[in-house]
Amino acid sequence: MRRKQDLPQKTCMACGRPFAWRRKWAQVWEQVRYCSERCRRAGPASGTGGDA
Repeated sequence: MRRKQDLPQKTCMACGRPFAWRRKWAQVWEQVRYCSERCRRAGPASGTGGDA
């Protein structure tokens, strides 16, 4: 059994937080960019602020 610290990690493109490998991502780990469904829907942070 592996410890969570030993699993590969990435940084979420939307929120910037680190997240660890999950078994359900085993086949597509290279394509995973977001830590959650909520972040995937939000997409990458644009930084425009929206008050143009």
